[in-house]
Order: sequence, then C-alpha cells, then structure tokens
Amino acid sequence: MSTPAAPSDAGTGTTPGSGTAAAGAVDAVKVYGKGGTEVRALDGVTVSFERGRFTAIMGPSGSGKSTLMHCLAGLDRLTSGTVFIGDTDVSKLNDRELTVLRRDRIGFVFQAFNLVPTLSALENITLPLALGGRKPDTAWLDEVVDAVNLRSRLSHRPNELSGGQQQRVAVARALVTRPEIIFADEPTGNLDSRSSGEVLSFMRHAVDAFGQTIVMVTHDAAAASRADRVVFLADGRVVSEMSAPTAERILDHLKQLGA
Repeated sequence: MSTPAAPSDAGTGTTPGSGTAAAGAVDAVKVYGKGGTEVRALDGVTVSFERGRFTAIMGPSGSGKSTLMHCLAGLDRLTSGTVFIGDTDVSKLNDRELTVLRRDRIGFVFQAFNLVPTLSALENITLPLALGGRKPDTAWLDEVVDAVNLRSRLSHRPNELSGGQQQRVAVARALVTRPEIIFADEPTGNLDSRSSGEVLSFMRHAVDAFGQTIVMVTHDAAAASRADRVVFLADGRVVSEMSAPTAERILDHLKQLGA
C-alpha cells in the first residue's frame, strides 16, 4: 500500500489561517525540557483541517498527536510557529481571550467524559452556554438531544448513566454551542465496542447532517476508519495522510510507521 506524503497543507486544499480552514498549524514546534532532557514533541508541523469534515490524527506513541491537538485548541502553547482557529492566530491570544475562544468557538470531547457529577445530563449538556451567560436555542438543543438519543435520560446524573451514555452527553455538550470545530481526544478509549460504535456514529452524523468539523486523536483503526481523512504523525512530524480510510489500510500503514 502506498500513502502519499503530506504536502505543506496536508492535502486539504486549504491554507491555515486563511479562513478557509477550520483550524491549522504552520511550522508548529513544541519543546519540553532543556538540554539533555529536551523532547521535541512537535517538530515543524504544518497542517490544515477543512470545514465540515471528520479528520483523525494517528501515529505511534509519542508521535505528538495529542500535543498537536492541545496546541490547536489553545490548551497548550507552542514553543514556536503558529496555530489558527479559522483566521484567528491562537498563539497571539492572552489567557482571557483563550478562555473566550475555547468557550465560544471550540467543542471538546475527552476520554474521561469530564462531566460534572452533581449536574443532570441536561445541565451538563447546556453547561457551556450557562458559563457564557447564554440561553440554549431550544430547537437546536432538541435536535442535538435527539441526535444522541438521550431524551429519556436528561434528568439522570452521570453516575446513573452507562459509560456510553456519559460520552454521548459529552458529545451533545460539545455540539450544543454550534462550535466551529470539535476536538476529540481518544473519545472511545474508555468504552466497550458497542458504546464506541454508538458514539462514533453520532460524531459521524454531526459531520454529515450538521456540517460539523471534528478532529479526533485516536489509536483505534476502527474509530479512525469513520473519518473522511487520517493524518499520520511520527516523531513530531506529519509524515503522510489517507483519504477514504479503511481499518485494514490504516493498520497496514501504522505498521510501516512502527506503531
């Protein structure tokens, strides 16, 4: 199998920071430590993520995939280079501006669900709106709740929900603000195969039906095969990409990368 090497914009036909991409990075470098303990988690990454598409980021352990996501999302800062959300240069924002960016323009789904245990499912879903002092769009909230099939569980607290249901609450929470982009970091890592399939189906539906943009870090080839495109990292660099991925092709390529 041959997978094309990624060009400078990772093949989307969009340019990071031009506004045509939902997010992107240009010459992104992230260094941890100094001297003999220095680790270059990102080593000159340039990549863009097209609006309305589902992209998976994969690579061997330590390849920099989670670091790239955290820097794109403003959860960590680059050592050098630039990251963009739309045409906003994230690296130039102060802490307050970053907080507003993450609240209003970005959705997050994490492996650990990150739900507030004292709140109901509905309160967890609408929490980002409450924090921003906004009321939910009732029609959109209804559509999101129905999309993730949670209407009968809205009054339940997280400890009364299965792992799959908790992650569906997290996906709904990410969708409810209509963010420009959702970042999902190993969203199915704590789920069994059935729950994992349900959550991935809802994420796929969000892209196909709502035009949502999703970027997902995963080590799971079956999960990545739900995406439109897979970007592969190794040693802190984008080394290749794959369109119309299948689990078999992904696994073959990961073997070539030493994953």
